Amino acid sequence: MTLKTQVEQWTHSASQFFYGHEKTIQLSATAIAASVITASALLSYQASQRRYNSKILKRQIDLQESISPTIDLHASLDTLHSSSSSCSFSYDEALIDEQLARNIAFLGEEGVDLIRESFVIIVGTGSVGSWVALMLLRSGVQHLRLVDPKRLNRKNMAYHAVANLDDIGLAKVQVLRNHFRDIAPFSKVECCTERLIPSNMDTLLGGQPAYVVDTMDNLDEKLALAEYCHKNNIKLISSMSTGAKADPTRIQISDISDTFEDPLARVYRRRLKMLKIDRGIPVALSIEKPLPKDKDSLLSSPIPDFRSRNLPILGPIPSMFGMTIATFIILQLAKFTTLPPPPSRLKDNLFGRILYDVSDRERKIYKNFKPPFDIHDIIYIYEELWYGKSILTGPQDRLTLARWDKTKPMTVLNAVCMSRDEARAHDALDSKTDLRKHYGEDVVDYVNKQFKQEKEFQKFWK
Repeated sequence: MTLKTQVEQWTHSASQFFYGHEKTIQLSATAIAASVITASALLSYQASQRRYNSKILKRQIDLQESISPTIDLHASLDTLHSSSSSCSFSYDEALIDEQLARNIAFLGEEGVDLIRESFVIIVGTGSVGSWVALMLLRSGVQHLRLVDPKRLNRKNMAYHAVANLDDIGLAKVQVLRNHFRDIAPFSKVECCTERLIPSNMDTLLGGQPAYVVDTMDNLDEKLALAEYCHKNNIKLISSMSTGAKADPTRIQISDISDTFEDPLARVYRRRLKMLKIDRGIPVALSIEKPLPKDKDSLLSSPIPDFRSRNLPILGPIPSMFGMTIATFIILQLAKFTTLPPPPSRLKDNLFGRILYDVSDRERKIYKNFKPPFDIHDIIYIYEELWYGKSILTGPQDRLTLARWDKTKPMTVLNAVCMSRDEARAHDALDSKTDLRKHYGEDVVDYVNKQFKQEKEFQKFWK
């Protein structure tokens, strides 16, 4: 049988089947077509309803904003909360769930609910802070307070998260709020253009925030904020300098006690220890060594106020700092236990033993019955002056502190780090011993250099 004959037989059989079941086939085709039309109509209606609800929501937001202006530039606490009150109208939760669907898939509904209920304050909304604010908003944080006295200029366009040319000249906080209305109109965004100073911190940091984000570039202001948050048990995360850095793979979150690679973070950490704060503040920093500097670079001289704006900055790096901070906060708010907070690297048992040993030797050898240091002083001298190493033999297991000049009292500027055996031998020396001859030129020059550096440091900040 040829192929042509087979095809003719199949065609004939099909024709007979259709003629015999013509009515049944018509009914089936009609049912299928009706189902398709009904499903299409239903999906079109749902899409149209979502667009309609979204438009209504935006109109209501705009109406409320026209009635309730942004925060007064010099607002009191009452004005601060009343002028940026949360949305009083109802909105479709399905729209918000759809917008946050991927975060819900990652963190779960309970985690995203915790994020949405959180209140975060961002101090500084420039190159880093604008990205923190943007990503927190996109991730579901529905209550933000933005604090920054500065206005947007053309230089900021290289780093800012949302700004365009039409925004130049506006307050940075207002620029963010204007754009945030189009991203998450259901969120509450408070703006403040006051400079954060100790006298207004109760006002600007009030409301029990879940986190305060510090992206300021002035050391004194950063320290004042850290001291306030420490005293009031407010969680703080701080951004270090983005200047002179180019490697995105070296950006990380560390506890302030574990920030020895970044020279600017070292200044911040050292000043905090003077305030008796030695741990508990996570910071965003790059562990990359700063790029080569010339003789006029800010990094080549003491840094009295930590201003890093004069350092060269590679455009994408600040955004990576901001998104790193936002990611850390989101995971902490959602109680995402897979990523715990960075641990403190301080050795409390070691410092307690050194404190006991120093007090004991001062009492027995020098008849000084008043402890010369507290635990914070021990940490500062050990970590910041001597880097946890003996001045004679380098890294050791059994380290302590000893008087360098036995004729002077035990102070920060007369305490050196040695092994316990070295300290006992040093204490046994005659007070008239020539230390330069006894220990050599290199050791004495190193000790004098460290003491001189500490004197300069205290001259700036004490």
